[in-house]
Amino acid sequence: MLGASAGAFVLLALSTFMGWPVGAGGVGSTPSTAVNPVMAAQAGDCLNWTEQDLSDVEKVDCAAQHLFEVTGVADISADHGPQAPFPDDAQWQQISQERCSKLSLDYLGGKFDPFGKYTVGPLNPGERLWGEGQRTLRCGLQVAGPAGGLLPAYGTARTQDQSDVYDPGVCLGITETRSVGDPIECLKPHTFEITGVVTLPPGEFPSPEQQDQLLVDECTRITAEYTGGAELKARGLIVTWDTRVLESWTAGSRLVNCKVGAQPVDGVLVAWEGSVRNPNAPPLTTSNPPQTTAVQQDEPTGAPLHSQSNSSSADPSTSGSKPPKSDEETTTTTPTTTTR
Repeated sequence: MLGASAGAFVLLALSTFMGWPVGAGGVGSTPSTAVNPVMAAQAGDCLNWTEQDLSDVEKVDCAAQHLFEVTGVADISADHGPQAPFPDDAQWQQISQERCSKLSLDYLGGKFDPFGKYTVGPLNPGERLWGEGQRTLRCGLQVAGPAGGLLPAYGTARTQDQSDVYDPGVCLGITETRSVGDPIECLKPHTFEITGVVTLPPGEFPSPEQQDQLLVDECTRITAEYTGGAELKARGLIVTWDTRVLESWTAGSRLVNCKVGAQPVDGVLVAWEGSVRNPNAPPLTTSNPPQTTAVQQDEPTGAPLHSQSNSSSADPSTSGSKPPKSDEETTTTTPTTTTR
Protein backbone atom coordinates (compact mmCIF):
# COMPACT_ATOMS: atom_id res chain seq x y z
CA MET A 1 0.00 0.00 0.00
CA LEU A 2 1.07 3.57 -0.56
CA GLY A 3 1.45 6.31 2.02
CA ALA A 4 -0.59 9.51 2.16
CA SER A 5 2.38 11.44 0.80
CA ALA A 6 2.33 9.48 -2.45
CA GLY A 7 -0.07 11.95 -4.08
CA ALA A 8 -1.82 11.25 -7.36
CA PHE A 9 -0.60 10.33 -10.81
CA VAL A 10 -2.38 10.57 -14.10
CA LEU A 11 -2.11 8.05 -16.90
CA LEU A 12 -2.12 9.39 -20.44
CA ALA A 13 -3.15 6.65 -22.83
CA LEU A 14 -4.02 7.57 -26.37
CA SER A 15 -5.80 10.92 -25.90
CA THR A 16 -7.56 10.25 -22.60
CA PHE A 17 -6.60 11.04 -18.99
CA MET A 18 -7.32 8.97 -15.90
CA GLY A 19 -6.78 10.19 -12.36
CA TRP A 20 -4.54 8.19 -10.07
CA PRO A 21 -5.90 8.76 -6.54
CA VAL A 22 -3.12 6.75 -4.90
CA GLY A 23 -4.13 5.03 -1.65
CA ALA A 24 -3.55 6.35 1.83
CA GLY A 25 -1.40 3.51 3.10
CA GLY A 26 -2.09 0.37 5.08
CA VAL A 27 -1.69 -0.43 8.77
CA GLY A 28 1.76 0.59 9.98
CA SER A 29 2.64 2.61 6.91
CA THR A 30 3.71 6.20 7.31
CA PRO A 31 4.41 9.03 4.89
CA SER A 32 8.12 8.72 5.67
CA THR A 33 8.36 5.00 4.89
CA ALA A 34 5.90 4.56 2.02
CA VAL A 35 7.41 4.35 -1.44
CA ASN A 36 5.43 5.43 -4.49
CA PRO A 37 6.20 2.82 -7.18
CA VAL A 38 5.55 5.34 -9.94
CA MET A 39 7.95 7.95 -8.58
CA ALA A 40 10.56 5.25 -7.99
CA ALA A 41 10.13 3.50 -11.35
CA GLN A 42 13.02 3.50 -13.83
CA ALA A 43 13.44 2.28 -17.40
CA GLY A 44 12.74 -1.45 -17.55
CA ASP A 45 10.31 -1.48 -14.61
CA CYS A 46 6.75 -2.71 -15.11
CA LEU A 47 3.67 -1.48 -13.24
CA ASN A 48 0.30 -3.10 -12.74
CA TRP A 49 -3.00 -2.33 -11.05
CA THR A 50 -6.44 -3.90 -10.73
CA GLU A 51 -8.57 -1.03 -9.42
CA GLN A 52 -10.12 1.30 -11.96
CA ASP A 53 -9.02 4.25 -9.85
CA LEU A 54 -5.48 2.82 -10.05
CA SER A 55 -5.13 3.07 -6.27
CA ASP A 56 -3.30 -0.27 -5.97
CA VAL A 57 -0.52 0.40 -8.50
CA GLU A 58 2.58 -1.69 -7.82
CA LYS A 59 5.86 -2.65 -9.45
CA VAL A 60 5.84 -6.21 -10.80
CA ASP A 61 8.15 -8.54 -12.68
CA CYS A 62 7.71 -7.80 -16.37
CA ALA A 63 7.16 -11.51 -16.98
CA ALA A 64 3.93 -11.17 -14.99
CA GLN A 65 0.78 -9.33 -16.02
CA HIS A 66 1.32 -5.58 -16.25
CA LEU A 67 -0.28 -2.52 -17.82
CA PHE A 68 2.68 -0.16 -18.18
CA GLU A 69 6.36 -0.70 -18.99
CA VAL A 70 8.60 2.26 -18.15
CA THR A 71 10.91 3.28 -20.99
CA GLY A 72 12.53 6.30 -19.38
CA VAL A 73 12.25 9.31 -17.09
CA ALA A 74 11.73 12.81 -18.48
CA ASP A 75 12.20 16.11 -16.65
CA ILE A 76 10.14 18.84 -18.32
CA SER A 77 10.89 21.61 -15.81
CA ALA A 78 12.92 23.58 -18.37
CA ASP A 79 9.83 24.06 -20.52
CA HIS A 80 7.28 24.20 -17.72
CA GLY A 81 8.46 26.41 -14.87
CA PRO A 82 7.09 26.74 -11.32
CA GLN A 83 4.20 28.97 -12.41
CA ALA A 84 3.24 27.00 -15.54
CA PRO A 85 -0.39 25.79 -15.55
CA PHE A 86 -1.19 22.10 -15.64
CA PRO A 87 -1.19 21.02 -19.32
CA ASP A 88 -4.44 20.19 -21.06
CA ASP A 89 -5.00 17.03 -23.11
CA ALA A 90 -3.57 18.48 -26.32
CA GLN A 91 -0.47 19.74 -24.51
CA TRP A 92 0.10 16.34 -22.89
CA GLN A 93 -0.09 14.76 -26.32
CA GLN A 94 2.58 17.16 -27.54
CA ILE A 95 4.74 16.49 -24.48
CA SER A 96 4.41 12.76 -25.09
CA GLN A 97 5.49 13.17 -28.71
CA GLU A 98 8.43 15.41 -27.83
CA ARG A 99 9.73 13.65 -24.72
CA CYS A 100 8.48 10.05 -24.67
CA SER A 101 8.66 8.99 -28.31
CA LYS A 102 12.46 9.08 -28.56
CA LEU A 103 12.95 7.56 -25.11
CA SER A 104 10.69 4.67 -26.04
CA LEU A 105 12.28 4.19 -29.47
CA ASP A 106 15.74 4.07 -27.89
CA TYR A 107 14.46 1.65 -25.24
CA LEU A 108 13.27 -0.69 -28.00
CA GLY A 109 16.60 -0.57 -29.79
CA GLY A 110 15.27 1.62 -32.57
CA LYS A 111 12.55 -0.84 -33.64
CA PHE A 112 8.97 0.27 -33.02
CA ASP A 113 5.95 -0.91 -34.99
CA PRO A 114 3.79 2.22 -35.43
CA PHE A 115 0.83 -0.01 -36.25
CA GLY A 116 1.54 -2.65 -33.60
CA LYS A 117 0.09 -3.42 -30.21
CA TYR A 118 2.12 -0.91 -28.21
CA THR A 119 1.29 2.75 -27.64
CA VAL A 120 3.58 5.35 -26.06
CA GLY A 121 2.49 7.65 -23.25
CA PRO A 122 3.62 9.30 -20.01
CA LEU A 123 2.59 8.92 -16.40
CA ASN A 124 2.31 12.55 -15.31
CA PRO A 125 2.25 13.84 -11.72
CA GLY A 126 -1.36 15.01 -11.62
CA GLU A 127 -2.56 18.50 -10.79
CA ARG A 128 -1.77 18.46 -7.06
CA LEU A 129 1.86 17.39 -7.37
CA TRP A 130 2.21 19.62 -10.43
CA GLY A 131 1.11 22.55 -8.27
CA GLU A 132 3.80 21.56 -5.76
CA GLY A 133 6.45 21.77 -8.48
CA GLN A 134 6.74 18.13 -9.63
CA ARG A 135 7.80 18.07 -13.29
CA THR A 136 9.10 14.51 -13.73
CA LEU A 137 7.33 12.05 -16.02
CA ARG A 138 7.63 8.31 -16.50
CA CYS A 139 7.41 7.48 -20.19
CA GLY A 140 6.29 4.01 -21.10
CA LEU A 141 4.55 1.47 -23.32
CA GLN A 142 1.04 0.08 -23.02
CA VAL A 143 -1.09 -2.42 -24.92
CA ALA A 144 -4.51 -1.07 -25.86
CA GLY A 145 -7.48 -2.75 -27.48
CA PRO A 146 -9.11 -1.50 -30.69
CA ALA A 147 -11.50 0.73 -28.70
CA GLY A 148 -8.84 2.00 -26.32
CA GLY A 149 -9.21 -0.25 -23.28
CA LEU A 150 -5.91 -1.16 -21.66
CA LEU A 151 -5.01 -4.84 -22.03
CA PRO A 152 -2.57 -6.86 -19.93
CA ALA A 153 0.93 -7.35 -21.28
CA TYR A 154 3.29 -10.22 -20.46
CA GLY A 155 7.04 -10.05 -20.91
CA THR A 156 9.18 -7.05 -21.69
CA ALA A 157 8.40 -5.18 -24.89
CA ARG A 158 12.10 -5.33 -25.74
CA THR A 159 11.81 -8.99 -26.73
CA GLN A 160 8.22 -9.11 -28.03
CA ASP A 161 6.97 -9.44 -31.55
CA GLN A 162 5.00 -6.18 -31.68
CA SER A 163 2.30 -7.46 -34.03
CA ASP A 164 -1.21 -6.44 -33.03
CA VAL A 165 -2.65 -9.93 -32.59
CA TYR A 166 -4.99 -11.72 -30.19
CA ASP A 167 -5.16 -15.30 -28.95
CA PRO A 168 -7.50 -17.83 -30.58
CA GLY A 169 -10.90 -17.72 -28.92
CA VAL A 170 -10.87 -13.97 -28.29
CA CYS A 171 -13.89 -12.07 -29.60
CA LEU A 172 -13.67 -8.36 -30.42
CA GLY A 173 -16.71 -6.25 -29.64
CA ILE A 174 -18.37 -3.50 -31.62
CA THR A 175 -18.57 0.19 -30.77
CA GLU A 176 -21.48 2.58 -31.16
CA THR A 177 -19.87 3.82 -34.37
CA ARG A 178 -19.78 0.25 -35.76
CA SER A 179 -16.02 -0.07 -35.52
CA VAL A 180 -14.09 -2.88 -33.84
CA GLY A 181 -14.30 -2.92 -30.05
CA ASP A 182 -12.19 -4.37 -27.27
CA PRO A 183 -12.15 -8.06 -26.28
CA ILE A 184 -15.55 -9.19 -25.05
CA GLU A 185 -17.42 -12.39 -24.21
CA CYS A 186 -18.36 -14.18 -27.41
CA LEU A 187 -21.98 -14.46 -26.26
CA LYS A 188 -22.28 -10.69 -26.64
CA PRO A 189 -22.47 -8.82 -29.97
CA HIS A 190 -19.04 -8.74 -31.56
CA THR A 191 -17.32 -8.13 -34.89
CA PHE A 192 -14.70 -10.87 -35.04
CA GLU A 193 -13.73 -14.13 -33.38
CA ILE A 194 -10.04 -14.96 -33.54
CA THR A 195 -9.43 -18.47 -34.86
CA GLY A 196 -5.64 -18.56 -35.04
CA VAL A 197 -2.28 -16.85 -35.35
CA VAL A 198 -0.03 -17.26 -38.39
CA THR A 199 3.69 -16.49 -38.52
CA LEU A 200 4.59 -15.04 -41.90
CA PRO A 201 7.57 -16.75 -43.57
CA PRO A 202 11.07 -15.26 -43.23
CA GLY A 203 12.81 -13.43 -46.01
CA GLU A 204 11.94 -10.31 -47.95
CA PHE A 205 8.81 -8.34 -47.14
CA PRO A 206 5.84 -10.04 -48.84
CA SER A 207 3.52 -7.70 -50.70
CA PRO A 208 -0.10 -7.51 -49.54
CA GLU A 209 -1.05 -9.63 -52.55
CA GLN A 210 1.51 -12.28 -51.58
CA GLN A 211 0.27 -12.25 -48.00
CA ASP A 212 -3.30 -12.72 -49.20
CA GLN A 213 -2.27 -15.66 -51.39
CA LEU A 214 -0.69 -17.34 -48.37
CA LEU A 215 -3.38 -16.51 -45.85
CA VAL A 216 -6.44 -17.38 -47.89
CA ASP A 217 -5.45 -21.06 -47.69
CA GLU A 218 -3.81 -21.01 -44.27
CA CYS A 219 -6.64 -19.17 -42.53
CA THR A 220 -9.24 -21.36 -44.22
CA ARG A 221 -7.43 -24.45 -42.91
CA ILE A 222 -6.95 -23.04 -39.40
CA THR A 223 -10.54 -21.88 -39.17
CA ALA A 224 -11.87 -25.24 -40.35
CA GLU A 225 -9.92 -26.92 -37.54
CA TYR A 226 -11.15 -24.32 -35.04
CA THR A 227 -14.81 -24.70 -36.00
CA GLY A 228 -14.79 -28.42 -36.63
CA GLY A 229 -15.68 -27.83 -40.25
CA ALA A 230 -18.77 -25.73 -39.53
CA GLU A 231 -20.59 -24.17 -42.49
CA LEU A 232 -19.95 -20.48 -41.86
CA LYS A 233 -21.75 -19.13 -44.92
CA ALA A 234 -25.04 -20.47 -43.58
CA ARG A 235 -24.68 -18.00 -40.71
CA GLY A 236 -23.60 -15.15 -42.95
CA LEU A 237 -20.00 -15.42 -41.73
CA ILE A 238 -16.71 -15.34 -43.64
CA VAL A 239 -13.06 -16.13 -42.94
CA THR A 240 -10.92 -12.98 -42.71
CA TRP A 241 -7.33 -12.14 -41.83
CA ASP A 242 -4.82 -9.36 -41.20
CA THR A 243 -1.82 -8.31 -43.25
CA ARG A 244 1.35 -6.41 -42.36
CA VAL A 245 2.78 -3.29 -43.97
CA LEU A 246 6.46 -2.57 -44.58
CA GLU A 247 6.89 -0.38 -41.49
CA SER A 248 5.68 -3.23 -39.28
CA TRP A 249 7.82 -5.78 -41.09
CA THR A 250 10.91 -3.60 -40.65
CA ALA A 251 10.24 -3.46 -36.90
CA GLY A 252 10.15 -7.27 -36.78
CA SER A 253 6.39 -7.87 -36.72
CA ARG A 254 5.64 -11.23 -38.31
CA LEU A 255 2.35 -12.39 -36.76
CA VAL A 256 -1.15 -12.05 -38.19
CA ASN A 257 -4.58 -13.17 -37.02
CA CYS A 258 -7.06 -15.40 -38.78
CA LYS A 259 -10.61 -14.59 -37.74
CA VAL A 260 -14.28 -14.98 -38.53
CA GLY A 261 -16.62 -12.05 -39.08
CA ALA A 262 -20.00 -11.29 -40.54
CA GLN A 263 -20.19 -10.19 -44.15
CA PRO A 264 -20.14 -6.35 -44.08
CA VAL A 265 -23.21 -4.54 -45.38
CA ASP A 266 -22.41 -1.54 -47.58
CA GLY A 267 -18.90 -1.56 -46.15
CA VAL A 268 -20.15 -1.37 -42.55
CA LEU A 269 -19.27 -4.00 -39.95
CA VAL A 270 -22.11 -6.20 -38.72
CA ALA A 271 -22.30 -7.56 -35.18
CA TRP A 272 -23.09 -11.19 -34.49
CA GLU A 273 -23.38 -13.32 -31.36
CA GLY A 274 -22.07 -16.65 -30.17
CA SER A 275 -18.89 -18.58 -30.90
CA VAL A 276 -18.06 -20.64 -33.97
CA ARG A 277 -15.59 -22.80 -32.07
CA ASN A 278 -16.18 -26.56 -32.16
CA PRO A 279 -18.05 -27.27 -28.88
CA ASN A 280 -16.47 -30.73 -28.72
CA ALA A 281 -12.90 -29.46 -29.01
CA PRO A 282 -10.58 -29.57 -25.99
CA PRO A 283 -10.13 -26.32 -24.03
CA LEU A 284 -7.92 -23.72 -25.64
CA THR A 285 -4.52 -23.31 -24.04
CA THR A 286 -2.46 -20.12 -24.16
CA SER A 287 0.76 -19.16 -22.43
CA ASN A 288 -1.03 -16.30 -20.65
CA PRO A 289 -4.53 -15.73 -19.23
CA PRO A 290 -7.21 -14.65 -21.73
CA GLN A 291 -6.99 -11.04 -22.87
CA THR A 292 -9.53 -8.80 -21.18
CA THR A 293 -10.05 -5.08 -20.93
CA ALA A 294 -8.69 -3.71 -17.65
CA VAL A 295 -9.24 0.04 -17.93
CA GLN A 296 -11.63 1.75 -20.32
CA GLN A 297 -10.54 4.63 -22.54
CA ASP A 298 -12.60 6.77 -24.91
CA GLU A 299 -10.62 6.69 -28.17
CA PRO A 300 -12.38 4.53 -30.80
CA THR A 301 -10.35 2.58 -33.32
CA GLY A 302 -11.04 -0.29 -35.65
CA ALA A 303 -9.65 -3.14 -37.71
CA PRO A 304 -10.05 -3.54 -41.49
CA LEU A 305 -11.13 -6.69 -43.24
CA HIS A 306 -9.72 -9.25 -45.66
CA SER A 307 -11.75 -12.24 -46.81
CA GLN A 308 -11.87 -15.14 -49.21
CA SER A 309 -14.47 -13.30 -51.26
CA ASN A 310 -12.19 -10.31 -51.75
CA SER A 311 -8.57 -11.27 -51.33
CA SER A 312 -7.07 -8.72 -53.70
CA SER A 313 -5.41 -5.93 -51.73
CA ALA A 314 -5.28 -2.19 -52.10
CA ASP A 315 -2.76 0.13 -50.49
CA PRO A 316 -2.78 0.15 -46.68
CA SER A 317 -5.55 2.28 -45.27
CA THR A 318 -4.30 5.05 -43.05
CA SER A 319 -7.43 7.16 -42.94
CA GLY A 320 -7.88 9.41 -39.95
CA SER A 321 -5.72 11.93 -38.19
CA LYS A 322 -3.64 9.32 -36.36
CA PRO A 323 -1.88 6.12 -37.47
CA PRO A 324 -4.14 3.06 -37.46
CA LYS A 325 -4.14 0.73 -34.48
CA SER A 326 -3.35 -2.23 -36.66
CA ASP A 327 -1.46 -2.34 -39.90
CA GLU A 328 -4.16 -4.25 -41.66
CA GLU A 329 -5.64 -3.01 -44.91
CA THR A 330 -9.23 -2.86 -45.96
CA THR A 331 -10.54 -4.70 -48.96
CA THR A 332 -14.11 -3.58 -48.40
CA THR A 333 -15.74 -0.71 -50.25
CA THR A 334 -15.64 1.66 -47.29
CA PRO A 335 -12.56 1.49 -45.03
CA THR A 336 -13.18 0.67 -41.40
CA THR A 337 -11.84 3.57 -39.35
CA THR A 338 -8.45 2.91 -37.79
CA THR A 339 -7.50 6.11 -36.04
CA ARG A 340 -4.88 5.29 -33.43
